[in-house]
Amino acid sequence: MATTAALLDDHFIPVQGGSAIPIEDIAPWAVFGTLIALIFLYFVSTEQGAFALFDGMYVHEFVHDGRHLLGFPCH
Repeated sequence: MATTAALLDDHFIPVQGGSAIPIEDIAPWAVFGTLIALIFLYFVSTEQGAFALFDGMYVHEFVHDGRHLLGFPCH
């Protein structure tokens, strides 16, 4: 039992007395992640389906299988 406790005892991970990450540090990354997720969702769900920003069917063919996997109809 002492061996297990020694293996799980990590001095680099504070268990007690740790400080929380301030919201000012998390907010820009949360906004960036949300923006990237919305751009990805647009390309998978809408681009060259109901609406197109780019000419041709390249984007549609690139995300075609992902579109069906996520349940978006395209044909």
